[in-house]
Amino acid sequence: MIWTIVVLAVLVLVLFGFWVSWRASRLDRLHNRVESARTALDLALVRRSSAAADLASSGMIDPATSLLLADAVRRARQAGPSELGLAESDLTRALRATLDEPGFRTELAENEGATELVAEVEAASHQVYLARKFYNDLAGRTLDDRRRPLARVLHLSGTARAPEFFDIDDALTGGDRSS
Repeated sequence: MIWTIVVLAVLVLVLFGFWVSWRASRLDRLHNRVESARTALDLALVRRSSAAADLASSGMIDPATSLLLADAVRRARQAGPSELGLAESDLTRALRATLDEPGFRTELAENEGATELVAEVEAASHQVYLARKFYNDLAGRTLDDRRRPLARVLHLSGTARAPEFFDIDDALTGGDRSS
């Protein structure tokens, strides 16, 4: 009878150890995926700012709009981590103002290179939207797993920093996108 209790206790401890190990490795994988998603988001932001800089320097938009767009690109590129969200939102607003300018699309319809440039800006902006959405989803799942009682009590996240959400205005059109 005592041997049965001892064997069951050891079995329960082994199973609990495997479960804790599985939870810790899941949390580690989530942190790695968050880092990869953040890198993809940063690359998408760089691609969008490069496309916006190309549009600003193309000579296809009026000089005042070009200066405003170029300034927004410069601020987005030079922004530190604490002001990056605001600078990227300002770049989005500058792009939205440029692309929604009355008669902008009709003027560009004649120039094939301009149409391709605008399409590149729109594609880069959509990529930022997707990368930000994917990153924020992973960050939310990671934070949920970090908040679980077992993860908090046993410090399963180790020394990994908690991910932060990245919220910016990234819609080039007036309303929210539906995906």
